[in-house]
Amino acid sequence: MRRLRDVVQRSVPPRNSPLYSGLWQRAGYKTQPGPQVTEQPGLKRFSTAEATVQTGDGHPCRMREKSLTMASLSPQVKAVEYAVRGPIGGKESFTEVIKANIGDAHAMGQQPITFLRQVRGQTCCVWWLCVYPELLQSPSFPEDAKQRAQRILQGCGGQSLGSYSASQGVECIRQHVAEFITERDEGVPSDWNNIYLTTGASDGIMSILKLLVSGEGSGRTGVLIPIPQYPLYSAALSELDAVHIHYYLDEDSCWALDIEELQRAYLSAKQLCTPRALCIINPGNPTGQVQSKKCIEEVLHFAYEENLFVMADEVYQDNVYSADCHFHSFKKVLYEMGPEYFNNVELVSFHSTSKGYTGEC
Repeated sequence: MRRLRDVVQRSVPPRNSPLYSGLWQRAGYKTQPGPQVTEQPGLKRFSTAEATVQTGDGHPCRMREKSLTMASLSPQVKAVEYAVRGPIGGKESFTEVIKANIGDAHAMGQQPITFLRQVRGQTCCVWWLCVYPELLQSPSFPEDAKQRAQRILQGCGGQSLGSYSASQGVECIRQHVAEFITERDEGVPSDWNNIYLTTGASDGIMSILKLLVSGEGSGRTGVLIPIPQYPLYSAALSELDAVHIHYYLDEDSCWALDIEELQRAYLSAKQLCTPRALCIINPGNPTGQVQSKKCIEEVLHFAYEENLFVMADEVYQDNVYSADCHFHSFKKVLYEMGPEYFNNVELVSFHSTSKGYTGEC
């Protein structure tokens, strides 16, 4: 690199030489005096040369129209709305505003879980382990965190987190997830080959929607989404140019899902598009309702009858605080409904380690 820099420096004439000025003007540029810069203590001064491109008659060229402007922006992107992190209107009417419109646990004062930080710190600093192997013997990290870190690193190519992994994610982590699901569902088996790791549930949801959405006109894909809903769904469907099929939750019944409302929305949409998927958020976001097992059975029966792909957003399954409510996973309920349903209803469920599980936003 040093030799290359020396060659370049020897090949270019000095800026103050006639040869440099001639080359600059022959290339169609007009040199102008640099700006007057007042040197400040501690700052290094760099020389600059300003130039404007000239046409054959000596007049400056016009700037071409930009390719990317608000006018040329994709109409699907302009239709996207994600009203979660925007400004809060009317806050001047209140003496205090608690920002509960986004699940930012740490901003609200929640402390991180120590064990998770220890495991993450141990695995992310793999080069420390290579340079200082004594770190594994350090009392700064408890033994269970060290063992977990070693297991994860052994599952990585070259025992390094920097290596490529399978598209589905690191194998040993997917096995751990399957073990968690089996335990959660009281013995209902979970195959780790059906587990896919993504950078958050939102990316997983977007990936599935991309696979589902297609068609034009009356053949456009329609997706049933609850109202109220987390704006990810409406934003993603707008971006993909899919049809929003709204079904309304019953506020008078603690935001319960009414199967008759689901049927109404589906039949109304069939005249305009091709409904292909049904999104369920359980526990609800932002409504917080927890669906009963009977309600889930009715929803799955409806999906079976209408041949709908079911997307079960279960990110807040660990945030059930009422003694009268109990979380039932769609996977477990579908399995218990028997082979006719389990082998025919297409289901993908989503969970996340960010907010409900670890509070690490």
